[in-house]
Amino acid sequence: MLFMKVESFPALSDKITVLPGQPHVSFQQYSGYVTIDVKKKISRFYYFVEAEMDPASKPLVLWLNRGPGCSSLGVGAFSENGPFRPSGKVLVRNEHSWNKEANMLYLETPGGVGLSFSNQTSFETVDDKITGMSHHFEQLLIDIQQTELFITGESYAGHYIPQLAELMIQFNKKKMLFNLKGIALGNPVLEFESDFNSRAEYFWSHGLISDATYKFFTSACNYCRYVSEFYRESVSPICSMVMSQVGKETSRFVDKYDVTLDVCTSSVFSQSKIISPQQVTQSVDVCIEDETVNYLNRNDVQKALHARLVGVNRWTVCNSILDYDVLNEEIPMINVVG
Repeated sequence: MLFMKVESFPALSDKITVLPGQPHVSFQQYSGYVTIDVKKKISRFYYFVEAEMDPASKPLVLWLNRGPGCSSLGVGAFSENGPFRPSGKVLVRNEHSWNKEANMLYLETPGGVGLSFSNQTSFETVDDKITGMSHHFEQLLIDIQQTELFITGESYAGHYIPQLAELMIQFNKKKMLFNLKGIALGNPVLEFESDFNSRAEYFWSHGLISDATYKFFTSACNYCRYVSEFYRESVSPICSMVMSQVGKETSRFVDKYDVTLDVCTSSVFSQSKIISPQQVTQSVDVCIEDETVNYLNRNDVQKALHARLVGVNRWTVCNSILDYDVLNEEIPMINVVG
């Protein structure tokens, strides 16, 4: 067991005996809940995977997922960089798992995301700062002062990871609490204006939209138009028409995050893998999200993870966080990272 000083994390009762369909491994896994606020019954779900070899000498990597409102367990752990990926009814090893080099901690935040919850109809009224304020959780990890800590994530985590890191640095100025060595951001939202205005260029340069739609897109749906329309709390009919046309031209058969990939259009692909499941290699399972949803909604899987659904009937990859202050996305994070 890597952490020994803080008895509440990870609790011995949170140790995972074995996940359904899991191949044999030598490293330990833990998952369960850490209570953030007893009165409000706010609890964060976590999944912790020790490094494959000599975990005591390896750094700790905290992973926070995109959104706001997407599951670190379902996306980060079971679809991207965790030790396993669902394949039909079993799990297969991910040869590119980050726990080959680090102890991995996947945190679901805020309440209502993934398997985390609160008593506020499963959701919290949140903004970037509150989402990033998993320092309440981090306080349970003060015993890792001698362990190198990295905070990582993707997409909208480009907003709350820099803020969390900045907060930890501020704590360290008063008292050295965290041995924070760095942050890593994949596909981050750092400056919404640049991101928003680059969409037309991206689609057009990859041959996904016509020249006419590209010109219309850049003139009718640029960032300045978006902001003025947003603050008027109205939607431009012209911009709506452009986006509708973009959707028709790109179609549902194009993965807008990676236009070189196929898209998952049926369960045939995943069914074929049940016949001869094998270790994940260079090939990309474009149906991994469907397989993850099916796996994490199994009762035996939720029981093995010491998880429970609160306020919802089904686990989903992403939830629409109620009352999330969307103005947060307008705040540039480049100055924080720099």
